[in-house]
Amino acid sequence: MEADSTGGNMRGKPDVEMADNPLEPYVEFLRQQLEDQDPVFLIGVIVALAVVIITCVFLKYFLSSKTVRSAVLLVGLCDSGKTLLFSRLLSGKFKRTQTSITDSSAPYKAKSDRGSTWTLIDLPGHDSLRCQYLEKFKSAARAIVFVVDSAIFQKEVRDVSEFLYDLLTDAVISRNAPAMIVVCNKQDITMAKSAKLIQQQLEKELNTLRVTRSAALSSQDGSVGGSLYLGKKGKDFEFAHLPVKVEFVECSARGSKGDDGEADIKNLEKSLAKL
Repeated sequence: MEADSTGGNMRGKPDVEMADNPLEPYVEFLRQQLEDQDPVFLIGVIVALAVVIITCVFLKYFLSSKTVRSAVLLVGLCDSGKTLLFSRLLSGKFKRTQTSITDSSAPYKAKSDRGSTWTLIDLPGHDSLRCQYLEKFKSAARAIVFVVDSAIFQKEVRDVSEFLYDLLTDAVISRNAPAMIVVCNKQDITMAKSAKLIQQQLEKELNTLRVTRSAALSSQDGSVGGSLYLGKKGKDFEFAHLPVKVEFVECSARGSKGDDGEADIKNLEKSLAKL
């Protein structure tokens, strides 16, 4: 009886081990196959698998972290004509406007073969509001349309330059590099400055601001390490020195025939069609 009991236990033991390790035969088979392979072939397989894994991890990180930027921001000083330009781009119609105290947004379909649709956002131009609204939307900007009043540009050149300087040296905007379009509006007015003249004067003002702002930061903490340098060091500032292209276009949101006439915004529409 004892012998039978012992024999029975011995016969049952392999079954228990097999139950505990159901994959053992497959592992052993795989090990044997690997041993029979050429080492150079195995190294190639390992390298290929590593490349696939790294690529998958990279794509997952890239796709999950990528932000879709689909906003076109209309920015500028008060009374530069942003809100009327906003209305003209959307409907083509003239609309009586007043100083904006909040943002307005609507879908805008570009006039191109692709017919891409962007979110057009008109931001307030008052100096006490524009910074907070810019902070809210700048991360989503695919393009920034900076509207300038060409008729009174000489009076506002300093304020225009300071606002533009803040945009061009903003860390988020610099990293995302949205398209930058400077719209020289109100060309229907006789005293309006041309886009070329406005560009030249802005370059001079921004060159001066670059010096004064850098000096101010340096006097505060002894360095300018935390600021973005505008343009190329050792050279007078030019828009051509920027990593992003800045385009200057002329337009008239009101139009030469007054309220009932059509706007002259074709140059701006062409620029938006290229986004």
